[in-house]
Amino acid sequence: MANKKFQGTVVGEKMNKTIVVKVNRVKIHPLYKKRYMVSKRYKVHDPKEEAKIEDRVIFEECRPLSKDKRWRLTEIQKSKIKNQNDISKSKINK
Repeated sequence: MANKKFQGTVVGEKMNKTIVVKVNRVKIHPLYKKRYMVSKRYKVHDPKEEAKIEDRVIFEECRPLSKDKRWRLTEIQKSKIKNQNDISKSKINK
């Protein structure tokens, strides 16, 4: 069986080697067919503590690591720090 993978935004990093990731989904109401947003928060294992708040990350299912932690960080897609460095470099070059 393949591991489940999700993409979300880091909303918490205060725990050791753990980040809290918020995943947004769009659901459709069965009767009225209206679309609405549903979000869920997952505790994800980050052994190197690389992810920061507002980073976009991909994580996958793994064995239970603690009471709440059943997810492992796979990759950081979009880092806030990288974006700030790119902006500051472009301002200096102008």
